Amino acid sequence: MTANDPAPPAPTAPADFESLLAEARAIAERAFTPYSRFRVGAAALAEDGRLLRGCNVENAGYGVTLCAECGLISDLIAGGGGKLHRFVCVGGDESLARDERGVVMPCGRCRQLLSEHAGADLVILTPEGPRTMAEVLPQAFGPSDLAR
Repeated sequence: MTANDPAPPAPTAPADFESLLAEARAIAERAFTPYSRFRVGAAALAEDGRLLRGCNVENAGYGVTLCAECGLISDLIAGGGGKLHRFVCVGGDESLARDERGVVMPCGRCRQLLSEHAGADLVILTPEGPRTMAEVLPQAFGPSDLAR
């Protein structure tokens, strides 16, 4: 999205995210987190209706740790590509029960990654409620910026 793109429609109600929350919480339990013990799961719907999921995978070389969003985008691309329609990310200590994992915001790097693959109507469920991509990453750098 660029500053010249039309504004996406208003975000939908959190009830639209119930199944995605359940999927994100379920995949978080598969996260590999021997160092932080902070499990993260992400779930999204592609514009074509495909369910996408990812979990964080830590590494002793901390810089090569993979965020849950990275796994989710790999799932999108491996499944044929497309754009994201809805997204949610949950996280919490490994001691938490599945339903206790709350919604967390993607880090800045992951917001940039999501932005590259965002559909025009992408809505992200945040701890403060549904938000558009432009709201969680205003003035995002994108492919059109490379042409300048």
